[in-house]
Amino acid sequence: MGLEDDLRKCSPIELAALLSGEDMWTSRGNVRAAVPKFVMSDGPHGVRCAVGMASDLPGTECAKEATSFPCGVNLAMSWDPDLAKTVGAAMADQARALGVNVLLGPAVNIQRNPLCGRNFEYLSEDPQVSGRIGAGLVKGIQSRGIAACPKHFAVNSQELRRQASDSVVDERTLRELYLTAFELVVRLSGPLTMMTSYNQVNGVYSHENRHLLTDILRNEWGFDGMTMSDWGGSNTAVGAALAGGSLEMPSPGLTSLRELEAAFRAGTVTHDDLLARALEVAKVARETYYDVPGDAPDLMSRKKKLQIGDDLLDRGHSLAFDAAVQTLTLLKNDSVAPYGGNTLDDSSAGSSATPEPGATGDSTGDATGDTTGAAATTVPALPLRPGCRVAVVGDLAVHARFQGGGSSEVTTHRADTILDALDALAEQPRESSRLDGRAAGQPGHRFTVVGYADGYRRDGKPDAGKLHEATKLARRDDVDVVVAVVGLTEADESESVDRATMALPKAQDNLMGALAALRKRTGKPVVAVLVAGGPVELPWADDVDGLLYTGLAGEAAGAATAAVLAGDVNPSGHLAQTWPLTYADCPNAAWFPAPGPHAIYREGPFVGYRYFATAGRPVRFPFGFGLSYSRFTLSDLEVNQWGVACIVSNDSPVDGKAVVQLYVAAPTDGGPHVARELKGFAKVDVPAGGRREARIEFDEMTFRHFDAGDGAWHVTSGAWTVMVGTSCVDLPLSSLVHIHGDRSPHPTDPALGSLAYADVHHATADDVRAMFRLARTPLPGERGTAPDVEDAGGARTGKSFRATSGSATMPRPEHRNPEVNGENLVPNEDPKPFGPNVPLSSWTRADGRLARLFAGSLQRKASKPDQHGAPDMGALFVLNMPPRAMQKMAGGKVDRAIVDDLVDFANGHALRAAARLVHDVPANMWTNTLAANKLRRAGRR
Repeated sequence: MGLEDDLRKCSPIELAALLSGEDMWTSRGNVRAAVPKFVMSDGPHGVRCAVGMASDLPGTECAKEATSFPCGVNLAMSWDPDLAKTVGAAMADQARALGVNVLLGPAVNIQRNPLCGRNFEYLSEDPQVSGRIGAGLVKGIQSRGIAACPKHFAVNSQELRRQASDSVVDERTLRELYLTAFELVVRLSGPLTMMTSYNQVNGVYSHENRHLLTDILRNEWGFDGMTMSDWGGSNTAVGAALAGGSLEMPSPGLTSLRELEAAFRAGTVTHDDLLARALEVAKVARETYYDVPGDAPDLMSRKKKLQIGDDLLDRGHSLAFDAAVQTLTLLKNDSVAPYGGNTLDDSSAGSSATPEPGATGDSTGDATGDTTGAAATTVPALPLRPGCRVAVVGDLAVHARFQGGGSSEVTTHRADTILDALDALAEQPRESSRLDGRAAGQPGHRFTVVGYADGYRRDGKPDAGKLHEATKLARRDDVDVVVAVVGLTEADESESVDRATMALPKAQDNLMGALAALRKRTGKPVVAVLVAGGPVELPWADDVDGLLYTGLAGEAAGAATAAVLAGDVNPSGHLAQTWPLTYADCPNAAWFPAPGPHAIYREGPFVGYRYFATAGRPVRFPFGFGLSYSRFTLSDLEVNQWGVACIVSNDSPVDGKAVVQLYVAAPTDGGPHVARELKGFAKVDVPAGGRREARIEFDEMTFRHFDAGDGAWHVTSGAWTVMVGTSCVDLPLSSLVHIHGDRSPHPTDPALGSLAYADVHHATADDVRAMFRLARTPLPGERGTAPDVEDAGGARTGKSFRATSGSATMPRPEHRNPEVNGENLVPNEDPKPFGPNVPLSSWTRADGRLARLFAGSLQRKASKPDQHGAPDMGALFVLNMPPRAMQKMAGGKVDRAIVDDLVDFANGHALRAAARLVHDVPANMWTNTLAANKLRRAGRR
């Protein structure tokens, strides 16, 4: 008998029980159907196996030691799916050691805006990079018998109001940009599970969005696995079961079971509906089952005792280093006067030509660098010169920061600091590991760290003393070069809160300004090391000689950074996102994050380089850009029916890795026209002085576009431009190809106005409406009214699945403007009376005094940082949570009736709410007892 036959023996109530979690991290099982329980753990870049497995809010528990691998933003900068696969397999090995069956990752949402709080987890602004790196992670994880869980499906682009926000995006942009990464992951790696997002997508919550879960994910892409809600993210159990939502997490107790059973009796949900969802859950349970050592009969008790062994942790740390060094991205490496104790001819080290800030035009050179200037008079700033004396400044050099905050935060076995790692390398003789061997046999050490100074306070507060100490150190006669480590801190990047600014803390900019002035007076080179999970404004970028971006590179980030600075490793990372000159340059700067219930993606497809390349706007560093200690040139482009090929030459004595990127420019097809789009890439190892062929194949996604008119993909006939290079603007090779498609080219619709060619800052509300109209996507004010759905769990009144409005009061950028050139695209909505889907942060304006006091206390708690400056994750999680989510998190202690009572308090009806609670709390307990007894009897049949 097969799994389906086993499940057909189960009663409807037993099937319904499988559709929600038993506790915070565990599913339910069924003995009669031989369906085991399975354990889940956060895991985008390492296993966060929580100690408080059954009760605590996600992101707040202590966790067992594991390896913190490079964050998603870093793995994407490797442009290497095979590396991602290796990291995924290592994470799965550690998950297995901890008794975990499902790893909740990777996070493949598109980086829509630089200020999104979880960009450090997300991979890229481009779906090809996100999808292919994400697929590599999934392949690696599942190669060890652990299920991967790509997330958050879909369009989860801001943290503000994340559980009560409607992502409104036109269907064409949705399909071509925001869903393509998930499609690639599904088609290339076959994930066993998929996590839905908190938000609504075009008016429907993701976990009950049939268009996403059934029409697209299952029917079009062929996904046959389990979908699970994000923690507390399910709106209704009935809506989920009907739409294709398999598992509600974490622990609604038996309240969801009661709702489903009532809907089954009413005929709203059929036995086949319950069976289909239960089959999806049970398949994961069986496919990820393995024996866990230990004698305790209880699954969780047994797994709580497990630990990762020291040998596995040591191997994990070694891999974390190997991965990190392939993600670090060299952004600037100018020629400087020779410094240090050795002035040998080092021109062959590859003095990299940094592009002019703001350059957007295609260049004829190679983005990985070209030697400029005579070797006798100049050397590249990096790697650090033999015999040089180094001053290190910056608190981030001694207090390691290598991951973001929130549910992805890993409790590490060890973590390297940049200063310690530089000291360790400085103690080694030069000949032990010089990059190119030219310094072999020279006396003394490769370099010396002569001093360190904080330079700034980590909390960002001004400190003239620390600044003075840093500049005093840098001025010393025995200092040849200054390495300044700056970046974002724990307070700046975390789940549950978006960044308030793209600027670095002012104290750090002051430090860099002081060092720039010193550099100008003395000629001492200044090398900046930037630690951050995403782009930052760099007003001093022209005033440093070298710039190494480390991202958030995992627990071995310090050692990896030192290895690149010292020249032990040749950097090969390339940016997976655009770095604007200023935040105001971003296409959606004026309306991100949306403060109200509707986040309208009014920029359409013009996100990241798609905007900057089309609009011709200057940037600090373009998408795909990265320098090297090698010098590469591309030549001999060949284009045929299967794809493209070119020759990569390494014109230096240094082995290196080149990232070759394929872009296409399409004929106009009537919709908003993007100048170019990435369609493939290859990372190529090229030995010193050698040549290698890079090949990138075409696939069904290379020339397609989505037509919302018939809901299908099409190919436009005509002349397409195929471009190959090393960034989205450095494309020295190109060719026209004539494609025979199924659609003729059409001029861009003039109704799009300024949106026709990415002039988003001047787009009117009519332009935005035209874009949505062409994509057959109604804006919120144009949607039909959804019928009220009677809550199957017995709520007193019918409730719409659609969220009512309400504005969270978390800190947000003052520049945000919810209007388009003075005109709102959504109707004005009064959040009162509050409903069950209004976030608790809105209760600061509640009519009920108790609700205001409660929300105010949460706000104060959330705004009080811990000793590291990080926000209170538990308070932030609850602030973003609507009352409805309490039911999904409370283990059965709260049902929909109690949720309505709590909302009554917020609406000022305290006496009525209190009277109803007196009835509803014991009624819920009694009804749960009856349901438990019924479930127990069903299991004995």
